Amino acid sequence: MDIDFRLAIVLAPIAIAAGWAVFNIGAAALRQIQGFLDREA
Repeated sequence: MDIDFRLAIVLAPIAIAAGWAVFNIGAAALRQIQGFLDREA
């Protein structure tokens, strides 16, 4: 089972962009949750 490297070349930038978006949104979400928990305490 050989991987088609053309597919990897096409999907790599999309995967990198999706990972970057999840990283940034996740960091913002954690800050928001932490702020909410600090306000409640």
